[in-house]
Amino acid sequence: MKTPIADWSRSRIKHLAQVDYGLGQPPRLSESGVPILRATNINKGKISKAGLIYASLKDLPLDRAPLLRSGEILVVRSGAYTGDSALITDEWAGSAPGYDLRVTPERVEPRYLAYCLLSSVAMQQMDIAKGRAAQPHLNAEELGEVIVELPELSQQRHIANFLDVETARIDTLSSLRRTQSTLLDEREYATVSEILVPGTLSIPTEIWPWVWLPEMPTDRPLVRLGYVCRLQTGLTVDGKREVSGDVVTRPYLRVANVQAGRVDLGTLSEITVPTGIASRSTLRAGDVLMTEGGDLDKLGRGTVWRGEVSKCLHQNHVFALRPENNRLDADYLALMTRTVHGRNYFESTGVKTTNLASTNSNKILSFPIPLPSVTEQRNLARRAQAALDTIATAGQLLDRQLKVLSERRQALITAAVTGHIDVSTASGRGIEE
Repeated sequence: MKTPIADWSRSRIKHLAQVDYGLGQPPRLSESGVPILRATNINKGKISKAGLIYASLKDLPLDRAPLLRSGEILVVRSGAYTGDSALITDEWAGSAPGYDLRVTPERVEPRYLAYCLLSSVAMQQMDIAKGRAAQPHLNAEELGEVIVELPELSQQRHIANFLDVETARIDTLSSLRRTQSTLLDEREYATVSEILVPGTLSIPTEIWPWVWLPEMPTDRPLVRLGYVCRLQTGLTVDGKREVSGDVVTRPYLRVANVQAGRVDLGTLSEITVPTGIASRSTLRAGDVLMTEGGDLDKLGRGTVWRGEVSKCLHQNHVFALRPENNRLDADYLALMTRTVHGRNYFESTGVKTTNLASTNSNKILSFPIPLPSVTEQRNLARRAQAALDTIATAGQLLDRQLKVLSERRQALITAAVTGHIDVSTASGRGIEE
């Protein structure tokens, strides 16, 4: 840790603030009432409303976990984002602390301490502490031992004011980039829809049962998918199954391996099964993979298996659709599931729960697919994929810009709270790690 400028000192957080715990166990929840701020609501100094839970005031243990006050800081106590933190602003005063650590500044400017906790210097100290457990975890004593650089109080306020302005500028840019990313997602959806099913976005017929479809050209009849495609169910994973005799050990795909538009082979599992089961559950290049359940907006989305792994099997919750090559192109089918037609069909026929949905083999095989000639299917698929590749490239550029902005934000905070820039003259430009 570099030495700060001469008139700064160093102090452990426990000498500057009270460090306590939030709620140990969640109280009985309600539809409304006092919001409970959990780790999922904390993101790099910001508090998000997404996924908020609530409890009635009478059900909260206020004697050991009082409601939060403006100027306190919540720190994530365990899980993947251990050490992340956010300042409690007036908007969130009166909320309840979840399974978090609660920092109450006493001898330090609260905003300055909040920025200190977001700096790479503090994060590195917390990374060491949380790594001592089998799972990432931080306790009050460990957080209290974190060392921060400490100018006098008026300078703390100057630094906090400077960072308020400069991080707001970066946050505005980040917000614009995220908006652009969302618009790109919508562009992807619209582009593939208009190429494969022209008129979907502008002239739907509103004729039951597929009210979203436009009038289809005569060379694109709607055909039940089951007439041009076979569906293969996978193997049931059963740890209690007796495995003996003529068996083989093969890699197999789980639901987690099948992502929208790609197959994730980073965590491929193996299983030992009888050869008969293996032969009935082996994937072939050109199969279109669909999962039985998942997020509603991703239900029924197809991904083409390219034979990336030899003799790979698939779990029963992953369907393998095997098109008749002379009637249906695999890429055309996979892309069709990403259109307005595909999304509306699977969302309207899926069985929905609170935030998940499921489909089944009969509903998949009943999908009405527009069926031009195979030659035309391949031409359309190439056009759609080329457009999607261009959109994906733009999306990757936006992702890189967001990453750079996030890194710049932390670098600026770190430089300011360690005395490596003079905030009275700095603009925040040119800051590097």
